[in-house]
Amino acid sequence: MVVARGFEPIREAFAEVGSGCAVAAWYDGRWVVDLSSLPADGIVQPYSVTKPFAAVPALMLVDRGLLDLDAPVQRYWPEFTAAATVRHVLSRQAGVVVLDEPAPTGAYYDWDRMCALLAAQEPAWAPGKGIGEAALFYGHLVGELVRRIDGRTPGVFLAEEVCGPLEIDFAIGLDASRQARAVDLTGFENLDLSSRSDLYHRALANPPGAFDPVVVNGPAWRAAEVPAVNGHGTARAVAAFYVALMRGEILSRDLLADATTAQVTGPDLVMGFDAAWGLGFGVDPDGYGMGGTGGSVGWASTAGGYAFAFVTSVLGSHDRSDAVENALRGCLGLPDLD
Repeated sequence: MVVARGFEPIREAFAEVGSGCAVAAWYDGRWVVDLSSLPADGIVQPYSVTKPFAAVPALMLVDRGLLDLDAPVQRYWPEFTAAATVRHVLSRQAGVVVLDEPAPTGAYYDWDRMCALLAAQEPAWAPGKGIGEAALFYGHLVGELVRRIDGRTPGVFLAEEVCGPLEIDFAIGLDASRQARAVDLTGFENLDLSSRSDLYHRALANPPGAFDPVVVNGPAWRAAEVPAVNGHGTARAVAAFYVALMRGEILSRDLLADATTAQVTGPDLVMGFDAAWGLGFGVDPDGYGMGGTGGSVGWASTAGGYAFAFVTSVLGSHDRSDAVENALRGCLGLPDLD
């Protein structure tokens, strides 16, 4: 457990958020906070906090000149029928956000089957003419581009090229040792999704199971790669990912600047609120990162010069992470989050 001198208010804020949580923050070249009420050595699925991890392999291929952001997806994935570019996919403009053909939960465990369904799917809007989170499929859309070019799935690429070399304790597709460390998710009854759009509910309903505790706490789900949502890691690992990005250890400075600049802004037709999406990241004037259903978040505050992560096994609102991050911001003399 770490709480650096001068950052004691974060301990107090963290003590009030309840059990089943962890927080880590990096500032001025050091870890100033690393606290957890999770089981020792536990790793958690933070839902959409996984999405930037899934995007980074594709962005690394862009850096290497192997993937063109403005090329049609069909150049790399000929079976893909939506007239989308790679940039559209990365920035949530491709429109492939639901599956019309009913699919079983087992489709999550079959990469080729899921990608074939997505390739045949008619987009919900003309690519480039709307914005909407591919809530369950984002990782397959960007991940299949990686697999077609590199041969590795995004989880393997991430392990071998990013998380392994940088010693970041985060993975998509868990082996037996990590499965033994995975903490079961609870609190599904705390999720109030009733006000979400019809498109949102359609996007999450097929295939079923992404919010079923029997499914997501099971070994088949954890072993599979569902890179939109089923990464697992510690709070320190999520924050360390953003530290590495800020230090230029993963992407070139120019590409990181492009990826963390809003490519598109406006109403997200799936999520039902205004959004600003970069290439794999949510962005705002403070910085870039991603939150996840249930209350987890990973963030790089370029304005504040810190990296922050909060993960939880007890699903609920983002009020908990906001309270802890605002305590951090108070220690740094920064205004509270809006």
